[in-house]
Amino acid sequence: MDEYILALDQGTTSSRAIIFDRNGQIRSIAQKEFKQIFPKSGWVEHDPNEIWASQASVAAEATVKMGLNGTNIKAIGITNQRETTIVWDRKTGEPIYNAIVWQDRRTADFCDELRKKGKTELIRSKTGLVLDAYFSGSKIKWILDHVKGAREKANAGELAFGTVDSWLVWKFTRGRVHVTDITNASRTMLFNIITQQWDPELLGLLDIPESMLPEVKQSSEIYGETTTTIFASKIPIAGIAGDQHAALFGQMCTEKAMVKNTYGTGCFMLMNIGKEFIASKNNLLTTVAWKINGQIQYAFEGSIFIAGAAVQWLRDGLGIIQTSADVERLALSVEDTQGVYFVPAFAGLGAPYWQPDVRGTFVGLSRGTNKGHIARAAIEAIAYQTMDVLNAMQADAGMEIKELRVDGGATANDLLMQFQSDLLNCKVIRPTVVETTALGAAYLAGLATGYWKNVEEIQQLWKAEKEFIPAGDQAVIKNGIKNWKRAIHAAQAWNDKLPE
Repeated sequence: MDEYILALDQGTTSSRAIIFDRNGQIRSIAQKEFKQIFPKSGWVEHDPNEIWASQASVAAEATVKMGLNGTNIKAIGITNQRETTIVWDRKTGEPIYNAIVWQDRRTADFCDELRKKGKTELIRSKTGLVLDAYFSGSKIKWILDHVKGAREKANAGELAFGTVDSWLVWKFTRGRVHVTDITNASRTMLFNIITQQWDPELLGLLDIPESMLPEVKQSSEIYGETTTTIFASKIPIAGIAGDQHAALFGQMCTEKAMVKNTYGTGCFMLMNIGKEFIASKNNLLTTVAWKINGQIQYAFEGSIFIAGAAVQWLRDGLGIIQTSADVERLALSVEDTQGVYFVPAFAGLGAPYWQPDVRGTFVGLSRGTNKGHIARAAIEAIAYQTMDVLNAMQADAGMEIKELRVDGGATANDLLMQFQSDLLNCKVIRPTVVETTALGAAYLAGLATGYWKNVEEIQQLWKAEKEFIPAGDQAVIKNGIKNWKRAIHAAQAWNDKLPE
């Protein structure tokens, strides 16, 4: 009887289920979007029960589509939107508040207070993270402080916290298993990634009882079995990793200095830095890449807030293209940007700048600028931002990269991929399977259950669909980089307040 691995990819806007075979090929896929809740400006929430319902329904749909029942599924792997925070009642299993999503900024003032108290370095030295509302810790504190009776219940050991992976495992096992994996734990701002333990000092700082927290496990091991009625038989849940970590593993970046970049709404770049924790000196995060067979790997991470979202803006905001795919054709209608540069800082500048108040800026516009130049400048901006992050990574790691492995929707744009290769002066490789996040979760689950023997066997499955080799005029490229830096400087200068 053929066996498969089911990967559950619980994202920010949709839940997906993908079934993979032994060759790492997709055999079935199902997807369902769910509601985004915006109670106030800067607040973003999800309904945890809707997250569960949507994920359970696509899991059933993907298996039924293939005519499978639970006995054909060897294991389940879970990958998830990170940092999103859920607190629920241990007895009833009901959430006490909506999930507070990673994008939510309601705790920014509290984080500013901690910064003023000089806690930035303490947090960075233990967690590898910058002190920011992005991470789960301050979100848990907010729920305990603002939901009536929550703090009393938490102190009595009656509440459970989890990121989305924990919540799904809890629901699949009907409350028998309360775990997270080390990658998700490393994004809470409560977990010491050197000692690999929840940190009492950080829990004290944020006033969070340790009894709420899940047990931290490896990224590849059997956590428990499904006990829901979704499947005809019990299936082991055997792999968990946050989405970017899963993508790094799905891209088989298993050696030091291997790098992947996911081109989605934003860009997330991760570099495998090996078995030792290295603190970033260039505004990157240090995070746990994964832990398998007792062996931990660390990674640098750089986040770019606006990448594909800049193209969506050309479509929805300016109306100069009808579909996102049209941007490449429009950009190819001109030879270059004619000196136009676009800094798409709609939500501030991410790594390596971390300047949340900077806003989007066009420079170099002339009477001759047309929509083709605007489109080309938007595509190039994605590549320039990626270059900034990669340069910071190379400086931090003291290593030069030879290739960049890429995934995500925008990698279909050959113009972008070629320009990226020219800018970085290295090979850019697009794999045959671009669903690398779900694939990484499948690989982790398959390893734990013997579906694949070892990492070496999985490495044989990774195949390039297309390689982009540097081909641009380096003098022109260097001039472009210099002008990009000027454009960033212009965006930063606009944010500076003039004296009254």
